[in-house]
Amino acid sequence: MDQNIKELSDVVIRFSGDSGDGMQLTGTLFSDASALAGNGISTFPDYPSEIRAPQGTVAGVSGFQVHFGNRKMITPGDYCDALVAMNPAALKANVKWLKPDSTIILDADAFNPKNIEKAGFKTDDPIEELKLSDYNIVMPDITGMTRQTLEGFDMDAKSVVKCKNMFALGICFYLYNRPLEYTFEYLTSKFAKKNPKIAEANIAVVKGGYNYAANNHLFANTFDIKSSTQEPGIYRNINGNQATAWGFIAASEKSGRPLFCGSYPITPATVILEELAKRKDLGVKTVQAEDEIAGICTAIGAAFAGNFAVTSTSGPGLSLKSEALGLAVMTELPLVVVDVQRGGPSTGLPTKTEQSDLAQALYGRNGECPVVVLASSSPSDCFDYAFQAGKIAMEHMTPVILLSDGFIANGSQPWRIPSMKDYPTINPPIVTEIAEGEQFRPYVRNEEFARGWAMPGTKGLEHRIGGLEKDGRTGSVSHDPDNHAEMTRLRAAKVAKVADSIPAQEVLGEREGDLLVIGWGGTRGHLQSAVEELQAEGKSISLCHFNYLNPLPKGVEEILGGFKKIVVCELNCGQFADYLRQNFQQFEFEQYNKVMGLPFTVRELKETFVSLLK
Repeated sequence: MDQNIKELSDVVIRFSGDSGDGMQLTGTLFSDASALAGNGISTFPDYPSEIRAPQGTVAGVSGFQVHFGNRKMITPGDYCDALVAMNPAALKANVKWLKPDSTIILDADAFNPKNIEKAGFKTDDPIEELKLSDYNIVMPDITGMTRQTLEGFDMDAKSVVKCKNMFALGICFYLYNRPLEYTFEYLTSKFAKKNPKIAEANIAVVKGGYNYAANNHLFANTFDIKSSTQEPGIYRNINGNQATAWGFIAASEKSGRPLFCGSYPITPATVILEELAKRKDLGVKTVQAEDEIAGICTAIGAAFAGNFAVTSTSGPGLSLKSEALGLAVMTELPLVVVDVQRGGPSTGLPTKTEQSDLAQALYGRNGECPVVVLASSSPSDCFDYAFQAGKIAMEHMTPVILLSDGFIANGSQPWRIPSMKDYPTINPPIVTEIAEGEQFRPYVRNEEFARGWAMPGTKGLEHRIGGLEKDGRTGSVSHDPDNHAEMTRLRAAKVAKVADSIPAQEVLGEREGDLLVIGWGGTRGHLQSAVEELQAEGKSISLCHFNYLNPLPKGVEEILGGFKKIVVCELNCGQFADYLRQNFQQFEFEQYNKVMGLPFTVRELKETFVSLLK
């Protein structure tokens, strides 16, 4: 162990390499080890958009960023303290994310003339060309030493080289004094049945990297990051898609309604379907449909049959589901549509994050077709908002769109496993019988304007269902103009009534001041970090972050009236800002927008807010 150990409050490390270099697994193992050691973590997987870009090119670089420290981490960090680049292309793609004086770990074996040329360098010296001589660069022969480590193992050459990411992981474990035993336990468990030799090989390579760094004094200093102080409980690392799936399962349990998911796989939402498909033991039913339309239509059918029905998708899929979503509005059936937003339009940037589906969620259907719209804001709170989406859908008998995005869906955080006794019971307005001699009226409404949920096959509760307008008294098909106007009004009133059952809007900071920052959904961590840092500097600034978008929570108008300036920050061209202008025409809204397939950085936000405060 290097005797020069420095204590740090937090560190950002970025693993990068070719798509086949295992950087996502490397980053996951590093972040899991840090979380299990008691650190707060936040991660940002950065996948290439091309399915299989040419090997060794910048387009094919895959990255995984980890921010870990002695407190709760709410962003994956702007810039990195350490960069692992397994080839020249990875170095070129990520040099812009380096902090001054950061450490760069390179695989010397990969920095050959062929790879340097494929990465698009103009000279044969990437270090000089990128002007990196002032950085702390270490360049061990990672691939070569991986081969040496595994000389006694009965493995083919290709399989041996695939283990090189574990050598890099071992080096990073040494640099930041990470515990090894958690990773060893994971590898042993993962390959216990398939091939224990693979586990042994990977463990040997991790040890090889760790020992190489220690024995060769690879770094002048190593670093220690103390564990964070967290609320007592059982924690696990979770990403947003997993949390969303589990939130639906919790809503199913609390409602007593079986969970059904009909979906078509689409990046970056597919994991929700995959996660739910694992839970047959909890009564979850899943259908991988042949297309997006079939996915939502199976879910609507399941809702009619008495299931808590969900369907998952991303932007292009939400477009395809829009007609059937109108059917769910007309039939007034409970349904949750999860839209994990990505860069668009069309196929756009399928692995990159964006917030550009808000207008589609609010308005993207024919006719007067209101739905409830919610948005998650962190990987861990995806559980809570999935639960809330289910609760609202079933208790109010309405479709709900739950917006997530690629950043929080793939990112991960430590999550305190909750006790289900702390979550409220969900009470759908289920109709089981009617008085003898009476006729069932399917559109009789309760105080929430929700109609009764009658299960097909129940004697006496037979009723018509479908996309044609229904008579509000009898449930028969109706073309009466006055009836259509009244039913349209009632469907809108039902959505508006949801505002009575959601929390009033909150503010981070004072409720009056010079600048109010507004955001929604997955930008919460970056906005909160920027605002809190400026508050610590004495600036008059507060944050108002939205998770309930339609209807808006109560108290928004009073909050807006307390500030001299208002700026709306979002990863689109201003969709929420336009929505607020529509609802609060008496206020002026500044905008700060970013449409690059990337999340905000705290630095750019602080610079923007400071300029507005002048």
